[in-house]
Amino acid sequence: MRAVIQRVSSASVAIAGETVGRIGTGLVVLVGVESGDTPADAHWLAGKVVLMRIFSDAAGKMNRSVVDAEGGLLVISQFTLIASTVNGNRPSFIKAARPEEAVPLYERFLLEIESLAGRRPERGVFAADMQVALVNDGPVTIVIDSRQRE
Repeated sequence: MRAVIQRVSSASVAIAGETVGRIGTGLVVLVGVESGDTPADAHWLAGKVVLMRIFSDAAGKMNRSVVDAEGGLLVISQFTLIASTVNGNRPSFIKAARPEEAVPLYERFLLEIESLAGRRPERGVFAADMQVALVNDGPVTIVIDSRQRE
């Protein structure tokens, strides 16, 4: 599983013009599921996201997690994170998990986030055409891949 996390001052996700998720200060988490990913990947990745110390402490150093900062979480599925761009200029999505594999892992990831953060994350809708609006704070953007744990 792969996630792109962005520290934001605000963010929202809309479908067909209707806002389905909104946060103030916190993290936008774009998450993609690769074929062969497991519940262990969802657990590990959720832990990294929730505990990543990218919010400033009193001294101005990035030393607090989204939980410490009492920030919001907006989680959005995005299969294009699994794109391969090795050959040519058209990305290949062949390694992205099919919905029957991806949906349960995405849902597991959301449950893990909720358990670790102590609150339900805002979210998009799997496979929907979504419009995401955000104000990246910093900017701070980090990529985390469960297949690169070492």
